[in-house]
Amino acid sequence: MSILPQKNDLGFFEIRLESIGGLGANLAGKMLAEAAVLGLGLNGSNFSSYGSEKKGSPVKSFIRFCEPGTPIRDHSPIEQPHIVGVFHEALYKTIDVVAGLNADGIVLVNTTRDFDEVKKDLKLEYGTLAIVDALAIAVEEKTKVNTAMLGALYRICDFLNPDNMRAVIRKTFEKKYPHLVEPNLRTFNRGYSEVQFKEYKVPEGAEGKSFSRPQTRLGYLTQELGGVVTAMANSIEKDLSGSRQGFLPEFKQEACINCAACDNVCPDMCFVWEEGEDKRGRKQMFLKGIDYQYCKGCLKCVEACPTEALSDLREMIGYADEHRVKQNFPYMAGGIS
Repeated sequence: MSILPQKNDLGFFEIRLESIGGLGANLAGKMLAEAAVLGLGLNGSNFSSYGSEKKGSPVKSFIRFCEPGTPIRDHSPIEQPHIVGVFHEALYKTIDVVAGLNADGIVLVNTTRDFDEVKKDLKLEYGTLAIVDALAIAVEEKTKVNTAMLGALYRICDFLNPDNMRAVIRKTFEKKYPHLVEPNLRTFNRGYSEVQFKEYKVPEGAEGKSFSRPQTRLGYLTQELGGVVTAMANSIEKDLSGSRQGFLPEFKQEACINCAACDNVCPDMCFVWEEGEDKRGRKQMFLKGIDYQYCKGCLKCVEACPTEALSDLREMIGYADEHRVKQNFPYMAGGIS
């Protein structure tokens, strides 16, 4: 008798993790596959897909399970998953994280928001939505988001034995990082116990989400004549907000002494200044605020600030757009006059 709750035409139960570099999705996929293969005797495979392999860049981790007698000859990216795990809500901006999800699929999201808000953002109509505040758990236990997400995934995949994952966590950390074993076990257990679910009824005959592979914008058929570069080689339109791992600097102008210590350490020129006069009528530059479009959440500015003008803040969706102070560039992407 099969222990897998569902299987596709090839006999696979498939999970796709959507994340950004630095949150540990790649390791989470490896541990998830290892625990199921060694603990339950399933056949399984795992691999990840990423670009520049750095913090903040999009990462996908793919996990396939099947019965022991079913060979795994498919090593292509998972396009029609039974479960999607979303490690970071900033991915909504640039990636359709639920693309290809089965009609009765399950989406797990690391969030503090309520079900209906998340459902609206994901454009989900039906299926099961699971939410867990994995970042808060990780911060409190001084670990990473991935172990909390694994705990929640094990609650979702009730055919898996959580004791097998606890054994893998011990094996993974005990040699090089023995001091991280117990914190990661606590993080896993909290993710397992604190995840919440809400089901949205699936109508009869409902179809899953459509999936389309992203195409190269400029290729040999679509390149401009003569290889003209249509977008200038500058970073004015670059958006680094997807690089933030849950925190950003909060600016309190009333506490600012305009010392520019923050600007000196900022790697991305996020701080916006304007000329004014001090109390004696002397010319001086005053800090207006932060252009969050270019802020990747490194928080070096918070460490450098000698007052309480800058502090770290748990990012909520919409906060950066509401409090952004835009840079006043003398020219924009259209070119230099």
